[in-house]
Amino acid sequence: MSGLNWKPFVYGGLASIVAEFGTFPVDLTKTRLQVQGQSIDVRFKEIKYRGMFHALFRIYKEEGVLGLYSGIAPALLRQASYGTIKIGIYQSLKRLFVDRLEDETLLINMICGVVSGVISSTIANPTDVLKIRMQAQGSLFQGSMIGSFIDIYRQEGTKGLWRGVVPTAQRAAIVVGVELPVYDITKKHLILSGVMGDTILTHFVCGNMRAFLHSIKDFGQTGFDLDPGTSFFLLHTSSLRGFKSKA
Repeated sequence: MSGLNWKPFVYGGLASIVAEFGTFPVDLTKTRLQVQGQSIDVRFKEIKYRGMFHALFRIYKEEGVLGLYSGIAPALLRQASYGTIKIGIYQSLKRLFVDRLEDETLLINMICGVVSGVISSTIANPTDVLKIRMQAQGSLFQGSMIGSFIDIYRQEGTKGLWRGVVPTAQRAAIVVGVELPVYDITKKHLILSGVMGDTILTHFVCGNMRAFLHSIKDFGQTGFDLDPGTSFFLLHTSSLRGFKSKA
């Protein structure tokens, strides 16, 4: 069995950063659609957006291109930490169990995915909190990224930076424990069966399978990061309440 190496961490982090930058406007519209219509916070009570495309055009019209990238700094910082650690630990753990692609099993990959998801999401939680706050408030959000981290710490303490960490870790355990193993197992069978080679098209097909499963995430966790009781966000008392608050 081979030991740990730096390549999965570096490549995983770089890939995560590039992907985050390219898909960020879609992620922002998702957050805006999720938080609108809340009866417990007048700032998000209005139903402004009728759907993803309507939200994209309205945000662009009202806030400009910069509005579509509101919160990009903490998002990139999150991927630099979360993506790097997630992919790096996942690939390294797999190599501790097996050396060859054909020896990988769904169970081993799922265990590695769950562990890497929990560890990476817990470490990167402060950046997730700030990203969602900046996305939700858009042009109303004031201050720099570093200054905002300091303000959260001063006003809410360490708990504020790790607000919603339990549902975030739960989500990451489920999502990473499913999507990365599905990606790898799909790639394994496509390559070993001879249906496809180890090409960009193969990775594209596997990536779409992963993206389909990826769509189940985020809905409950967003509610934990918003705090309508203060100038920031509400800390729900359980994961279940996080989902109920979105109803």
